[in-house]
Formats: sequence, structure tokens, C-alpha cells
Amino acid sequence: MEWIKDKTSISKEARVPIKSWCPDLEPEALSQAANLAAHPAVAFHVALMPDCHVGYGMPIGGVIACRNSIIPNAVGVDIGCGMGAVRTTAAVDQLKDAKNIRAILEAIKQQIPVGEGNSHKNQQEWDGFASYEESISGDKPGWLDSSGLNHDRKNLGTLGGGNHFIEIQASTEDIVWLMLHSGSRNLGYRIASFYHKLAKSLNDTWHTELPSADLAFLPFDSKEGQAYIRDMKFALAYALENRKRMMAIFKSVISEYILDVQFTEEINIHHNYASLENHFGQNLWVHRKGATSAKKHELGIIPGSMGTSSYIVRGFGNPDSFQSCSHGAGRRMGRTEASRQLKIEECNQAMQGIVFDRWHKNHSAKQRKAKGIEYDFGEAPQAYKNIDRVIENQLDLIEPLVKLRPLGVIKG
Repeated sequence: MEWIKDKTSISKEARVPIKSWCPDLEPEALSQAANLAAHPAVAFHVALMPDCHVGYGMPIGGVIACRNSIIPNAVGVDIGCGMGAVRTTAAVDQLKDAKNIRAILEAIKQQIPVGEGNSHKNQQEWDGFASYEESISGDKPGWLDSSGLNHDRKNLGTLGGGNHFIEIQASTEDIVWLMLHSGSRNLGYRIASFYHKLAKSLNDTWHTELPSADLAFLPFDSKEGQAYIRDMKFALAYALENRKRMMAIFKSVISEYILDVQFTEEINIHHNYASLENHFGQNLWVHRKGATSAKKHELGIIPGSMGTSSYIVRGFGNPDSFQSCSHGAGRRMGRTEASRQLKIEECNQAMQGIVFDRWHKNHSAKQRKAKGIEYDFGEAPQAYKNIDRVIENQLDLIEPLVKLRPLGVIKG
């Protein structure tokens, strides 16, 4: 742990302290953490992971435990966003060369829609849709309509955009690993937006004093709280299935290029969710927003950027972090800032030796003209914190087991 701020040193409104594993916390993220420390539902303390940076309402890389309450914005808009990783029996030299890696990536993109707004042409079948419709007994929540459901069925098994990725990676022993990052797509966004607005309206009606309207909450035992938990769990199941389907295609494509390859270990985890857990002798709703569960002996995935290392880790179950760890390297630059400051030559240099699609042109003509932003460098390695330092800052939370390096990358 890097530091602890006692509640008296945070603000006069603070009710609990802040415990941070992040040494270089930006002021805006600290301000958001202070709001959490003053929240009436937050118990024991606020935990900040080493990849922590400013988010919406709650910092990304934040963990809180709430008594009998759920805060939609403390889960986030991409409910169930998370990681999948698979260890293969293949050696790196079985990939042969960069041309082969490029062919594998192109074959994957033929079967998995990539990028924001890209989905399957036809609706995808999944038992989870029928199970969810049965659970609501015909009483559809306000976020769900036929158009949205049609979109969700076509989005299942798609990557999405932004920082979502599919990567071929290699361990230090030159064993090939498969890794991907995605979540619940537009489904989670609609659920989060609907219930945050509902929570804000209810808190206004109750005249609840909140440190920030972005942290509106729903009582666990209320009709609205129960509805959010039901729908959040649906989004989590959808996100898990989304990653399973993409990983199945990933494995199938690899099998076409590496004969007799086997898949010996698979991990599929969330890093945006809330769950009922027992900490310090109490049952609490633990919210992990951009944070990963790190219970004792639990396996996790901590990715870096598209040009840096990623790690397979095992949790220690540290109670001070509510048995959590970071979900990645964490941003040091926002997307616009990175696109404005970075140059294409330095971004290409950072990706040397890695097969990837070249940088996307900035779609906004206004930004290109007014800000001189020609390319989107929001996912360049320089936009992220140093992953090795992030790992070093949480060695009391996790044990690194496997260090991976990227060989080929598909970005959303």
C-alpha cells in the first residue's frame, strides 16, 4: 500500500478513510475518492488500485463496500467488462513469422465484428435471453425495448471499440497465449444509464444528502434496487458469454494455423461489477469499477497496453483492498490528450515488432481542424501507465505468475 488518508485529512464530510496503492493519483481522481469517503452508504474505507485514474462519478480502479446499497455509477456503464485468457501448448516458433500472425488476425476479424457499431448481421441465439425474459415475468424495465433487444442479440460475440482488444501473446518461456478484453456492449450501457437516472430521481425525492449526484444509490431491499441487481446480473452473464464466444472463435482460428494445438488453462473474469461478499465480518455490496477480484489463490489477468506486457496473477486475498487488485495499467493520458500530444513516429516506434492495424484516422473533422488531431492515439502505449510499476505497487495484493508480451493485436 502506498498511503492512507485518515478521514479527518480528507474533508470535514468524510466518514471513512482512503487507502491507496496508487502513488501518482491525479487530483480529479482524489476528489472523486473523497466524495466516496463521504458517501452515507460506504463502509470501512475506500480502496484505490495502482492503476487508478479519473472516471465518471467514481474513479476507475476504485473499490468500495456498501451497506445494503447499490451505486450504479460505482459499477460503471460497461457492466461486466472483463478479460479472457487461454494458455496453449503451442510454442511461438510454431507461428512461423509476422505474415502468419497477420493472417490469423485477419481470419479472426472475418468472424468477429470489431469496432464500435459493428455487429453480426443476424440475431444470435443464447438461452440467457429466454431466462432473463422469464425472470421479469413480462414486466419490462424502462431500458428494454424490442429495438434494444434486437441490438443485443446481434452484438453477442462482438468486440466493440475503444480499449477492447484481441491479442496473441507469448510468455517468457515462448508459449503462446490468447487474450481478449470486452464486456456487455450497449446492453450494459443502457442498464447503467437507466438505473443511475432512477437512483438520482429517488434520492432527490428522499432529499438524500450526497457528496455528488453522480453517486446516487438504490437501497438493496427496494424494488428498484432488486431490479438493478437482477439486470446487472443479466449483463454480467451476457458479458461472460460474449467473451466465451469470441474466445471459441479465437481458438478455432489458431487451431487452423497450428495443428494439434491444445488449450490447457482458461480464465474469464469481470472487472466492472458489484457482488455481495463478507468483509470484516459483515455482508457488504462490494463495487469494483475497473478492479479485479483477487481472493486468496484466485487467478486474475492484468493487461498492459497494446505495446507492453500483460500478467497472469494469483490473489493473496488482502482484506485492505477488499480482496481486489488492478484491472490493467491504467491511463496516464485521456484519449484526446494523447491524440493531441503524441506523434505517429513515436507511436509506431512503441509498437515495433508487434503486428497491428495502423492508427485510426480521427473521425471528427471538427477536432482535426480545430485541434490538429489527425489520428486517434488513445490506445498507444504512451497513453498508459507503466505496467511493470503498476504490478510492483500491488505485490501485497497479488503474485505475478506469468509475464506475457504482445505478438499481434486487434483493437476495437
